[in-house]
Amino acid sequence: MPEQLKQLKTELSAELENILSYWSKNAIDTQNDGFIGQIDNNENVIENAEKGSVLNARILWSFSSGYQITKNEEHKKIAQRAFDYLSKYFYDTEFGGLFWSINADKTPKDTKNQIYALAFAIYGLSEYYVISKNEKALSIAINLYLKIQKYSYDPVNKGYLEAFTRDWQPIEDLRLSEKDANEKKTMNTHLHIVEAYANLFKVWKDKALQKDIIELLQTIEKHFINTKTGHLRLFFDENWIEKPDIISYGHDIEAAWLLLQCAEISEDETLITNYKKHAVQMAEVTIEGLDADGGLWYEFDSEKNKLIAEKHWWVQAEALIGFYNAYEITQNEDYLDIVFKNWDFIKKHILDQQNGEWFWGVNRDYSLIEKDKAGFWKCPYHNSRACSELMKRII
Repeated sequence: MPEQLKQLKTELSAELENILSYWSKNAIDTQNDGFIGQIDNNENVIENAEKGSVLNARILWSFSSGYQITKNEEHKKIAQRAFDYLSKYFYDTEFGGLFWSINADKTPKDTKNQIYALAFAIYGLSEYYVISKNEKALSIAINLYLKIQKYSYDPVNKGYLEAFTRDWQPIEDLRLSEKDANEKKTMNTHLHIVEAYANLFKVWKDKALQKDIIELLQTIEKHFINTKTGHLRLFFDENWIEKPDIISYGHDIEAAWLLLQCAEISEDETLITNYKKHAVQMAEVTIEGLDADGGLWYEFDSEKNKLIAEKHWWVQAEALIGFYNAYEITQNEDYLDIVFKNWDFIKKHILDQQNGEWFWGVNRDYSLIEKDKAGFWKCPYHNSRACSELMKRII
């Protein structure tokens, strides 16, 4: 095991460099500034594609985090580029929110305030502050946090509402994407708000923020974690009436480790104890989504008893961390075996050995899912984070 772990760490170190190198070489938009909005599966740049705030915020996080490991000054410069672009063109100085997307010419396109996007901006900005000590970055992160607390937080029922217009009025379509239910409170947004708040608390030790993190973790534990099944509940209305949906193996295993990390940052001992138990239970039930080849399936539709037979890149990335985290807690080497097998699957089927980066994923028959290499949802965040998290954890 020690030799295998040492080899894994070496390979992950090389892969982190590969991922950042791909984005450094291919994603810089020299024509319109910032970063290219979309690159397809065949490495074709989609001219004048709209640019998403989530993509930009995740690039900001990835290069800020990556620089702390690589110490490559080019990575720091790209993080600065992402910060400059986000603060100039995505950050809404008039209403204090964040545009969901902008056009290639830098003008606003979709001006809604999707709380998920604000959360990722906080996550990226606070990570950038670690490497830059740029007070403007910290100030914008704090302002976005305060806006979420003012407009999105539900003081009566607790939790956070999904989306608003540019001037913070109610909005009809709350969905992150077409596949999501149009509900007011979702697991995905709550997961990433607490992730963002925890990252901000690491650089800004504010007592109110700490209290908000603790309450958020308690809310997630109460409503989103199904302790009977170990899976996550995904969609609710504002009164916490659930709209049953699919089982998302990727979110289960991501939440397993990420929520424990947030609990540790919150310094609340009760939550740390509870989330260690949740982390192991959620990892254990995610095993049902593992294929014999080591890959983790995307989703399972319980109502139709149907497996969504796809293996997406981000799901594999989160599996690496989630199962390694379960091994750290329990010292059960079965979880470690899953990590090794999953990494072998990634190397064989998900890594683009020719052009770099990770493919979107594969179908049951290992044919490629023909979706973006870079785009609204295809970012260097999940895979670079999997590399860096395991590199830190493997002694």
